[in-house]
Amino acid sequence: MKKPVFSIIIPTYNSEATLARALESILEQSFENYEILIMDGLSTDSTCAIVEAFKVKNPSVSLVSEPDSGIYDAMNKGIVLAKGEWLYFLGSDDYLFDNQVLESVHSFIVNTSYEVVYGQVQSDGFNGLYDGEFDCLKLTRKNICHQAIFVKKHVFDKIGNFDTSYTSVADWHHNIRWFYNRKIPHQYIEVTIAEYADDGYSTHNRDEKFLDLKNEILFKYGMFSIPVNNLIPIVSKIVKQSYAKKRIDKVLFYGIVWCCLKLKSKFL
Repeated sequence: MKKPVFSIIIPTYNSEATLARALESILEQSFENYEILIMDGLSTDSTCAIVEAFKVKNPSVSLVSEPDSGIYDAMNKGIVLAKGEWLYFLGSDDYLFDNQVLESVHSFIVNTSYEVVYGQVQSDGFNGLYDGEFDCLKLTRKNICHQAIFVKKHVFDKIGNFDTSYTSVADWHHNIRWFYNRKIPHQYIEVTIAEYADDGYSTHNRDEKFLDLKNEILFKYGMFSIPVNNLIPIVSKIVKQSYAKKRIDKVLFYGIVWCCLKLKSKFL
């Protein structure tokens, strides 16, 4: 079997109600050079039986069912096992938008030097399409759905896998790391990739650690990409948060950074 172009990784746990539709949306694709990795967290319903039934006629489907520490741990395990050049993460309650998605993406990436390509998703929760092309400022306010993103596998070698300490938006943290990295070229394409279920884990679970550290994360990875006038209020928030936590070391450091940015802005 030739090496797959795409490795489609689907984390599952008790997903019997939605998984078949997700799998069918992949198996109906006009482009067929892919593998499907089901990373299951020891489901107690018929999830694994559904996968086994699909495997009978579809050798591209494989299943690993073992304990995990959540969605991003399952996704990281899929990264290790993936044989494809490009990785794509689909929720078990999502499905590809139409049967031309992989064909459309492949037509774009086949002669490109980009290492991340993303489109958009369709969702009633977003009142339609979400959310077009991102820029350095837009990413500070909202995330790119992982269901819209195709990432070359070697990107994970460059910047690491998903940080599982972020419980519900580790994908946002990861997106920040590649988006602001000038050594990882990326491109938006006018393709609707998936039908996104807006009732997933991240919808109902606040990631307190990420929210607490968000401004520091943005500064760390975006200091050379985010416009200075937009970086100033980010640093200002860090100073205020640090003061409230009595982290004087951070108050001093980011206070100096804030002064330097303000000075720099006067000469722009």
